[in-house]
Amino acid sequence: MILAGGEGKRLRPLTSVRTKPAVPFGGNYRIIDFALSNFVNSGFLKIFVLTQFKSHSLMQHLREGWRISGLRGHFIDPIPAQMRMGKRWYEGTADAIYQNMNLIKDTDPEHVCIFGGDHIYRMDISQMLRFHKKRDANLTVAAIPVPVSEAKHFGIIEVDENWCMTGFVEKPQSSPRTMPGQPDMVLASMGNYIFNRHPLEDMLQQDSQDGQSVHDFGRDVIPKMYPGGKVYVYDFSQNHIPDAQPKEAGYWRDVGTIRSYWEANMDLVGIEPQFNLYNQQWPVLTYNPPFPPAKFVHFSDLRTGHAINSMISPGAIISGAMVEKSVVGYNTRVHSFSHVNESVVMNNVVIGRGCKLHRVIIDKHVVIQPGTVIGHDPEEDANRFETTEDGIVVIPKGAEIG
Repeated sequence: MILAGGEGKRLRPLTSVRTKPAVPFGGNYRIIDFALSNFVNSGFLKIFVLTQFKSHSLMQHLREGWRISGLRGHFIDPIPAQMRMGKRWYEGTADAIYQNMNLIKDTDPEHVCIFGGDHIYRMDISQMLRFHKKRDANLTVAAIPVPVSEAKHFGIIEVDENWCMTGFVEKPQSSPRTMPGQPDMVLASMGNYIFNRHPLEDMLQQDSQDGQSVHDFGRDVIPKMYPGGKVYVYDFSQNHIPDAQPKEAGYWRDVGTIRSYWEANMDLVGIEPQFNLYNQQWPVLTYNPPFPPAKFVHFSDLRTGHAINSMISPGAIISGAMVEKSVVGYNTRVHSFSHVNESVVMNNVVIGRGCKLHRVIIDKHVVIQPGTVIGHDPEEDANRFETTEDGIVVIPKGAEIG
């Protein structure tokens, strides 16, 4: 079960028109494609995608690119909030599963994987399931080391020598306990869980009747379960992916902010990228629209269409312009004498002649008028656009900038 209803407030304006898992990423993809690809590549083909906020874009993407038909017992089904437990939206991650308990009962599994749909990573989930079975766990939580400075954004875990959970604090505001021998790191939950079915059903039933609960796995369910001693922690850094480079071990990005979203896109474009999308042993699957290959035109002393350390999607035309260390989505036009640097350009964008763009995120269907300069004057950018504290500019969907 993939939780894909996140509102994504910290990722606005990219989430002003869509749910967070539906935000385009890496030129050809949506964020949810990474969770779905991990399940499919791991051989898990009974998947429910639970949606809620601004779900139309996500539902359309699932319909176009993620339909399984003709395979008995295999499915990828989007499930909108059905209000089966009353006229209310999901009140937390645990409540989202509780309101869809009928799906678990109808499918009758031994184990239930509950994963988020809004992170960038590769994972062979079958390895985590083997760990779960070997420990005879009721719940296994995937975890990864993160710097202490980021602890307030995660559920922070303590374990014993057997990786049995001995402590858990959701998004601590004070200094949490660090990892043994690593005083600057803490062990953080990735929000990916494997439950045995019956303990999950029992805990969700109890949680639904707790008037003090906010019905969240991190805040309510896990703290009630781990003192029982059958909650284990899976070290994600030990997960092995075929043909992955050593530097990719443990790669996981929570793209919950504009800064982290931009950084994760930049991780794709290096000569030896932090996250390699070209690994055919573990492909990231998606819907590919019927566009022709990217095209680069003009070659002269005055203007040459070229891209360096960049990813250019199908249908894009780089016409006498330079694209450097950037990701460009499909069916986008970059016109002559423009320079796009360290930027993320989504689909169906037009960048006019003579534009200078640096560290800009451009949403879909944007038109940048000729001669526009963005990302070179922080004060002017802050007056005109939505910007981060460190100067990344975001252009919302459908805008015309001149």
